[in-house]
Amino acid sequence: MKLYDLAHSRTGDKGNISVISLIPYRAEDYPLLCEKVTAEKVKEHFSGIVKGTVTRYELPCLPALNFVMENALGGGVTRSLAVDMHGKTLGFHLLDMEI
Repeated sequence: MKLYDLAHSRTGDKGNISVISLIPYRAEDYPLLCEKVTAEKVKEHFSGIVKGTVTRYELPCLPALNFVMENALGGGVTRSLAVDMHGKTLGFHLLDMEI
């Protein structure tokens, strides 16, 4: 099953850091996301893109997960030569992850 079957995402950036939230469509799917979508698995899924650490924050009251990916944007908006220097498409890449 792909994550896009269970959740949607939002992205943001700050310098060379990409932040991706993962929000389930249904609150009852939040425990499954917590179990299956670990920082390690996200780091593996973004291998070749994210050069730094991936940290996961749990937000059970929302419910949502927030991933902070360091050294992920080719130096950041003012330095990157990437087409997507803000990393907005990285949320779609996360949703394509198989769980």
